[in-house]
Amino acid sequence: MKNNKIAVLIPCFNEEATIKDVVLEFKEVIPEATIYVYDNNSSDNTANIALKSGAIVRHVRKQGKGYVLQQMFAQIYAEVYLIVDGDSTYDAKVAPKLVNSVLFDGYDMSVAFRKEVESSSYRTGHKFGNMLLTGVVNKIFGDSIKDMLSGYRALSYRFVKSFPINSTGFEVETEITIHALELKMAITEIPSLYKPRPENSISKLKTYSDGWRILLMIINLFRQEKPLVFFFIIALLLALISTILIFPVLMEYFETGLVPRLPSAILSMGIMIISILCIVSGLILDTVTKGRQEMKRLNFLRRK
Repeated sequence: MKNNKIAVLIPCFNEEATIKDVVLEFKEVIPEATIYVYDNNSSDNTANIALKSGAIVRHVRKQGKGYVLQQMFAQIYAEVYLIVDGDSTYDAKVAPKLVNSVLFDGYDMSVAFRKEVESSSYRTGHKFGNMLLTGVVNKIFGDSIKDMLSGYRALSYRFVKSFPINSTGFEVETEITIHALELKMAITEIPSLYKPRPENSISKLKTYSDGWRILLMIINLFRQEKPLVFFFIIALLLALISTILIFPVLMEYFETGLVPRLPSAILSMGIMIISILCIVSGLILDTVTKGRQEMKRLNFLRRK
């Protein structure tokens, strides 16, 4: 089933200004690789330019990078998958290092963490957002990833074929990273120069809306993968609110023997019950999650 040793996967949307350079650069540095360009409803000449440059071109109708990667992972068989954006900002010369770390060094994911060539390469908002979101993931899932949102990485066959992508947009890199961390895969990061986009090339990443979607993805995966911690935090907050509400009621009761603030007492009791239910839910879901993670890990290890 592994028809290619190395597959270079390039998801594209309106990249006619850069796609030729990207395809030719990767053909030069990894001549044995098969290069796939997946066009995601481009309104320009991206697909034709990629085809004339020597890439295999396919089309994805559903709009979003996550949908594109879903199709790529389902349709292509290779020993190592090198994913790179089609905007000509990543250094193709690093590709052999990324590929070899997966082929020969035993890593299941090798990520190019970005070192900007000049200050305009990496917009301040994007850089800050990446640092913030990467830090959140490191805190929750316990690792020291430097560049979680890098669009340039190599993945092993068993990684790709054991990973059901649920993301639809730019949050897909977050999902890939957390999947690797939760399955305790071997991960490495290799520094790579990050160039500014050409003047006639426009970024598709929306700083605030895509950043918000990535944050929601982190929260959702936190709930799925670590339910006990997630629901314990909620339970703790609810218990604190309940305590704050009941404190003046108790103080007045001890002083007068009366409970004039009955609604506050009932509300406090209701919130405390919900807090206890959150802890119970976390305990139950934690057992289910551990079983699911074991099955995912076994499925991952069975693939070669």
